[in-house]
Amino acid sequence: MSVWELALIGVAAVMGGAVNALAGGGTLITFPTLTAVGVPAVAANITNTVALCPGYLGGTFAQIDDLRGRRRLWPLGAVSIAGGIAGGILLLLTGEHTFRRLVPFLILFASVLLGVQEHVRKWMLRRSGQSGEMESEALSVIAVGIASVYGGYFGAGLGVITMAVLGLALQDTVTRLNAIKQFIALFANVAAAGFFLFSGKVVWPAAVVMMIGALAGGSLGGRVAGRIEPVLLRRIVVVAGLVIAGIYFF
Repeated sequence: MSVWELALIGVAAVMGGAVNALAGGGTLITFPTLTAVGVPAVAANITNTVALCPGYLGGTFAQIDDLRGRRRLWPLGAVSIAGGIAGGILLLLTGEHTFRRLVPFLILFASVLLGVQEHVRKWMLRRSGQSGEMESEALSVIAVGIASVYGGYFGAGLGVITMAVLGLALQDTVTRLNAIKQFIALFANVAAAGFFLFSGKVVWPAAVVMMIGALAGGSLGGRVAGRIEPVLLRRIVVVAGLVIAGIYFF
């Protein structure tokens, strides 16, 4: 890869890290950039998954206090690992040609999920105020497993999917559910990334640049969080995702 291509990837990673810190949806910036500089779609997806793992780790540790006291959390972690690896295996079995045909649908799906994120959050805030509802741990394990397979396969929109299924299956505060979501996303993505390390498809120069850029962007996003309206930024990312999906379609 040329210096200019790596520089472009680095800028996209900074933007993606900042967007993730502010509103979510950074993959809708980093993944298309990798394919735009000529990285094959499967390799771009794998490289993106590996590169963004430090961000998930930081997000989980930032909310570690909200995880304390939650019973039976580790079954969700175990099924997230299994789902992430299963999604990674499914990605490699898909093949380059088929995955490229699926990419516009995956980006469109992720964009729609990001668009409804605020509605999901409001629904969960209303639901968290209700009482007398029974939890379904079996449902949460099954739902998280399915969501983790998707996360290992593509990843964009995993947080919204996970929050929605946790809201259906578990009775808890939105803050606690968001921490559990981070925990699940970490396990699913690290498991998939660990599996991808042996695939021979990680573009390491791009991955290293993205790791550094995403960490810098996340720090930048955290500092300007009070100055930028997350809803507006989310809408911009959604529109960009729809445009990118349209480009891939045509």
